[in-house]
Amino acid sequence: MQTIKIRSSQADDMLSIERLYPDAFPDEDLLPLVRQLLTEEPGILSLVAQAGVTVVGHILFTTCGITASDIKAALLAPLAVAPKWQRQGVGTALIREGLEQLKPTGIAQVYVLGDPAYYGRSGFKPETGVAPPYPLPAQWREAWQSLNLDSTSAPDHGTLMLPEPWLQPALWRP
Repeated sequence: MQTIKIRSSQADDMLSIERLYPDAFPDEDLLPLVRQLLTEEPGILSLVAQAGVTVVGHILFTTCGITASDIKAALLAPLAVAPKWQRQGVGTALIREGLEQLKPTGIAQVYVLGDPAYYGRSGFKPETGVAPPYPLPAQWREAWQSLNLDSTSAPDHGTLMLPEPWLQPALWRP
């Protein structure tokens, strides 16, 4: 396997990132969300995985808050890996590097809506205290997960407060 380099995304990566999402998610149109987050929202950590000169993966972490809490949090999403690079550790490497880069920023809690088996490998556990911005269908409840990055007590209630691009009910529905 070719060596993968994880680095912060740059403006000139946008075309590669835009090509990646339709390949990784052929049934979803995440490009408008990704574009809006990358161009309009402060508080974003955006990383790419690069093989040679080719971008083969991308991850975003959006800084957010929690109602009734002073804890700083982030939402991990979306995460995309080119199909031929999936199941080779690229996504996990992006997650781990992102979490390491978030630790010194004061982010105490990271949330994700995704496959529990996949994100569980990186330490995420089902979240029952803090709710996503929209109610989830029953079959998705186990997919709402969190990871505590420091010794701060995780909030036991509240709702994740996200920037406007995330406030689309369709992003939180099957």
